[in-house]
Amino acid sequence: DACLRNGADIIVNTDADNQYCGDDIEKLVRPILEGKTDIVIGERPIDQTEHFSPLKKKLQHIGSWTVRVASHTDIPDAPSGFRALSRAAALKMNVVNEYTYTLETIVQAGRNKMAITSVPIRTNPELRKSRLFNSMFGYIKKSVLTIIRAFMMYKPLRFFSIIGGIVFGVGLIIGLRFLIFLLMGNSAGHVQSLILASTLMILGFQTIISGLLADLIASNRKILEDTQERVRRLDYGSEKHWKETEQEKEAEK
Repeated sequence: DACLRNGADIIVNTDADNQYCGDDIEKLVRPILEGKTDIVIGERPIDQTEHFSPLKKKLQHIGSWTVRVASHTDIPDAPSGFRALSRAAALKMNVVNEYTYTLETIVQAGRNKMAITSVPIRTNPELRKSRLFNSMFGYIKKSVLTIIRAFMMYKPLRFFSIIGGIVFGVGLIIGLRFLIFLLMGNSAGHVQSLILASTLMILGFQTIISGLLADLIASNRKILEDTQERVRRLDYGSEKHWKETEQEKEAEK
């Protein structure tokens, strides 16, 4: 918001640990200046980065693949914090989780049909450990939670239907098992299976209903996002115009 308030046409984001090569900023902003895309993500040479452990490299690839599935984009390095956004893209962004915004913004970009691409960038040698996450486990946990939240926010019907369908299916299988014993005349010792099957099927059905309700709520979220974008355009557009007017007055003095 601060960048928009100050009239930025292109916003470039980088990390404070000097991980990315600053000379590659030109690579990030060029596609936006040429009008080819709204968002550009810097693609790190993950497999060639020496200070990345084999486990971290693997996890980076898995995380990027998950985000590609969630966002319907083809970004190869989703966790990269070196990126550029056009003013139009920034006006549409609504980041909920500040810790893993790198993943969430890509999911939002894919959902809002923004033009997003990646360019290869260089990295610098590691100077210190990351202060954002205490351990790799902490990063993985927050990233997984963010991805799950993104699915719940943007694909609620599919998310809850899959979970509800699995739970309902397990209950149905257990119920069929009880039915087989009932037909064989040996159901007396399997009443627990009937209770468990009924419970699972009810939970599964309720989960699917929750998905339907969440899908209806998601449509309201879209309306709110459109409203927020319009308010931002009016607010920050007026702010920029006001600053330009003040600068002109100062120049005349």
